[in-house]
Amino acid sequence: MRLVLVGPPGAGKGTQAEFIADRFGIPKISTGDIFRSNVSGGTELGKQAKEYMDAGDLVPDEVTNAMVRDRLAEPDAVSGFLLDGFPRNVSQADELNGMLASLDVALSVVLDLDVDHEEVVNRLAGRRTCKKCGHVVHVEPDAVEGGACPKCGGELYRRDDDAPDTVRHRLEVYDKQTAPLIGFYRDAGLLVAIDAFGTVEDVTERAISVLAQYAES
Repeated sequence: MRLVLVGPPGAGKGTQAEFIADRFGIPKISTGDIFRSNVSGGTELGKQAKEYMDAGDLVPDEVTNAMVRDRLAEPDAVSGFLLDGFPRNVSQADELNGMLASLDVALSVVLDLDVDHEEVVNRLAGRRTCKKCGHVVHVEPDAVEGGACPKCGGELYRRDDDAPDTVRHRLEVYDKQTAPLIGFYRDAGLLVAIDAFGTVEDVTERAISVLAQYAES
């Protein structure tokens, strides 16, 4: 199965990507992982990406596309993959189609984790991250700052980008960038949406149930 996972910030893409990739025995490929691998490995693309990242700029599409192209050509992705964080726009989606055509394969399905924006705001406003180990816990959205990490006892804090006003801005940006992408894949007959509201286990069960037919076809 060759799968693209889309959904707004806070929809649970990272969590669900892990479960889905494990269930179907395919590698989870995220742009973040690709960037880190290339930078730590000192590749030419990694050096280019690092220059932009160190300057606080977005890595240009042409560099990102080249990294993804190299990653999809690796042996573990031959029989399938899950892409998380790529493509982010229609231009990248067109580029992905070209990459896959050169490999003589095609996407199986695009899974959209659909969740109400206010639910996303509440989820992220209640997310706390440990300053020491990075573990993430969830509390009530209006809970005060602080508290101890259940894993290591470190101090918990809310990241700046999880503040409600910031989350709403991130969702506005997502809507502008990704609405055309969702339409692109819907028109191609590849888009399947599931309700991403509920427990992690409930959402995983819905995702696995929907995706099973594509793994068998």
